Amino acid sequence: MYRKATMALAVAAALGMSRAATAQTQDELRVLREQVRQLDKRVTEAEQAAIQASSRPTGENAMNPAVSVILNGIYSNLSLDPSGFRINGFVPTLGDVGPGVRGLSLGESELAIAANIDHNFRGTLIASISPEDSIGVEEGYIQTLSLSYGFTVKAGRFFSAVGYQNQIHAHAWDFTDAPLANKAFLGNQLGEDGIQLKWVAPTSFYWDIGVEAGRGREFPAGPAGGRNKNGVSSGNVFTHVGGDFGMGTAWQTGVSYLSTSPQDRTFEDPAGTTNSFTGQSRLWVLDGILKWAPNFNPTYTNFKLQGEYFRRKEDGDLTSGTAAQTGGFASVQSGWYLQSVYQFVPMWRVGYRYDRLNSGTTSFSAPLNAADFPILAAYNPTKHTVMVDWSPSEFSRIRLQAASDKSRSDVTDHQVFLQYIVSLGAHGAHKF
Repeated sequence: MYRKATMALAVAAALGMSRAATAQTQDELRVLREQVRQLDKRVTEAEQAAIQASSRPTGENAMNPAVSVILNGIYSNLSLDPSGFRINGFVPTLGDVGPGVRGLSLGESELAIAANIDHNFRGTLIASISPEDSIGVEEGYIQTLSLSYGFTVKAGRFFSAVGYQNQIHAHAWDFTDAPLANKAFLGNQLGEDGIQLKWVAPTSFYWDIGVEAGRGREFPAGPAGGRNKNGVSSGNVFTHVGGDFGMGTAWQTGVSYLSTSPQDRTFEDPAGTTNSFTGQSRLWVLDGILKWAPNFNPTYTNFKLQGEYFRRKEDGDLTSGTAAQTGGFASVQSGWYLQSVYQFVPMWRVGYRYDRLNSGTTSFSAPLNAADFPILAAYNPTKHTVMVDWSPSEFSRIRLQAASDKSRSDVTDHQVFLQYIVSLGAHGAHKF
């Protein structure tokens, strides 16, 4: 506003000088001076009004938070009964890792509310609404806005920064379901009640370092809901670096280390017997992502390559529900996935993902033996997934996905999903 007013004064002054040079009478000069005076008065009044507006208490409407709703619907065609889903060679998790129900279903929907609380904090609440009509808090946290030197603090419930995929909401995934490694090692997606401190370095490339402390409310900690204790039951340390290759390519890689101490973490074997584990669980995750936009125009065509490698070591005491006996248990297991997605024309993408798990080595001490735990028998699950999706706008997507899932030994589940995802209202930007 001030710049426009200054330009108006300059133009008026120039016009005044031009006309004064040709004026024949003193009356014309007086008229020009009065016009300039009136213009100057209006500019002064406008400046004062702007100052008053900036100091005026913000109205209620301006304080309304951003609200969005994500709707998700799925048609599933599964060759095997989803109620018998398991990942052989791995302890069943406490998360919902199966492929869902057959036929038509309403997938998990999401209600998000976010706003700046004041100049110091921002608040976010994301509620998940399950197809069974239950409502849960997916994320609910406050985050600092005014800390100096690149530091931010987040406190509440949030998706842990362990790996890459875990931090992304399901509606922003490039495939309908999570990779097998995320299912086996993180119970599909790890949400934690705790606090996160992150520092972004003042470098020419992207570099962050962070630490999380939580109560261990979900797998791989236990029991479900967290331990009844003071202090911390779960900790995560992470770092990421990233940058650009020229003008059309961006990359990021990271490593994280999740440490938990499960106590009476229960699981059921295929026979329905309940077993429990108490001990230590250590998980390393190495992640990387590469994005390429030919001709520097990602809205027309773009390519994304993403992958993660997981390695977990557990040791402690295992209690067999069948024999009602407790003995020592140790395991070292790993898994990885690699996926690529290519947008070949605007609105259309194709993708492929390969998953592989390695059940590794397990050891039991007397009085337990491997025969007591058939679910942990050596097996290396694999999965091939292809998809094609159409996004007519940034608010809607329709996806067709097919997969050959060999999570269960000696049998293959052929899966076909038809999915829609739509967004209603303002929704924040997603992770790189």
